[in-house]
Amino acid sequence: MTIDVPLRTLNDGTTLPAVGFGTYPLKGDECVTGVLSALEVGYRLIDTAVNYENEEAVGEALRRSGLPRDAYQVTSKVPGRDHGYDDAIASVEGSLARLGLDHLDLQVIHWPNPSRGKFVEAWRALVDLRERGLVRSIGVSNFTEAHLEEAIDATGVAPSVNQVEMHPYFPQTALRQAHRRWDVLTEAWSPLARVGDLAEEPAVTGPAARLGVDPAAVVLRWHVQVGSLPIPKSASPARQRSNLDVFGFELTDAEVEALTALGRPDGRIFGADPETHEEM
Repeated sequence: MTIDVPLRTLNDGTTLPAVGFGTYPLKGDECVTGVLSALEVGYRLIDTAVNYENEEAVGEALRRSGLPRDAYQVTSKVPGRDHGYDDAIASVEGSLARLGLDHLDLQVIHWPNPSRGKFVEAWRALVDLRERGLVRSIGVSNFTEAHLEEAIDATGVAPSVNQVEMHPYFPQTALRQAHRRWDVLTEAWSPLARVGDLAEEPAVTGPAARLGVDPAAVVLRWHVQVGSLPIPKSASPARQRSNLDVFGFELTDAEVEALTALGRPDGRIFGADPETHEEM
């Protein structure tokens, strides 16, 4: 049975499913199979990127699914090497060709790469691509409050989404407060932290035992209740279903606070600070 997923409304009036499916690092046949399975379970937001090198496989899965175009939504990302205005437009057009789509539902800038100083050019390109109808909604990824402010000041347009690393070890409390200034939705990559010890934390195991759910489901429910949109990845159909089936139970306020309190100053997975991390 397909799981029904609630929708989140963005600052441009469009909507996204409240949980999406991440495709990194799936490639080739594994990616096709994984995305097909995710669609069968009920995922309707599929997240890919130029640098994941799997857009063709994602497109193949979408075609094989038999779903009509308005039944699913697709996100892709402009890589750092394409931050020039014309390069960003060509990048999005390339993504559309590889995916076999006539528009993207959400297009984001993958990393700000501030040493290059060109992310505002890429943002201008996305604003114009939205006007042309090639993308429905536009956003960014891994932007700090200062990066957001620079892009908004230059264009008068606030991103609909900022996709950032977020999980209980790195809850992004200050950035999420900044997002509320511009009604930017926080989207969470690596929402389960990619580390096994999170599943052993009492703040996770306690609610899991009380509710009779998987520890990962507790963490994903925490995301939902604090207002972020998680995009977990799994190639396992059973795990995909468990990761999506988080709308039939609720954490208490104390449980949410205990999970948020797991935050660490060094909580990033691999130290990818947007002020210094470069991804071309």
